[in-house]
Amino acid sequence: MIRVLLAEDQTLVRGALRALLDLEDDIEVVAEVGRGTSSSRPPASTGPTSRCWT
Repeated sequence: MIRVLLAEDQTLVRGALRALLDLEDDIEVVAEVGRGTSSSRPPASTGPTSRCWT
């Protein structure tokens, strides 16, 4: 399972990316942030294996 932290400041784009990622069985979006600077330290409980900045 790939766990992703999704960082995108535009809500519409972030929602579209999440919808696309949700279609994949082996990808889980565990956190979303609206500003890239907020993603520098993801919550320890979510433990993403990947980060997606756009």
